[in-house]
Amino acid sequence: MKDKTPRLSNKWLSQLKSSGYKLTGPRCCVVEILTHTEKALSAMDIFNQAHERYPSIGLVSIYRTLDKLEMLGLIQRVHQKEKCHAYIAAPNGHEHLLVCRSCGKISYFKGDDLHTLVHGVEEKSGYQVSEHWLQLIGVCQECQNTNMHIVLG
Repeated sequence: MKDKTPRLSNKWLSQLKSSGYKLTGPRCCVVEILTHTEKALSAMDIFNQAHERYPSIGLVSIYRTLDKLEMLGLIQRVHQKEKCHAYIAAPNGHEHLLVCRSCGKISYFKGDDLHTLVHGVEEKSGYQVSEHWLQLIGVCQECQNTNMHIVLG
């Protein structure tokens, strides 16, 4: 992802602009942070990083920008046990996630055919399912190799 981040940042900024949003300094700063991380970041994480680069940024600006980016499908929420939501870039739209509980690294996975499950749930419950979230939590290979998960897990 790191080789594509300048291009990804520019793409996001173009999408924001073409959707009628102003490209303010704080908004550009949030985009820059989210397109340059492989970890899920909470609004407060983003605020802390952004505040170093853009001292006048406010937490409200962070939340507004996150809302806009999520509406445009550029980021997706990551659910965290006993914490606020975090956010990660979604360069390919909605994807299913692997979350390292030790270091916070996010990876994506494919090969999950949920159509049969969703259809069965709809049949039994009467619900019409319109969306879903799937994330698996574990320990990444790097943390396994360093035994980091023993200390932090």
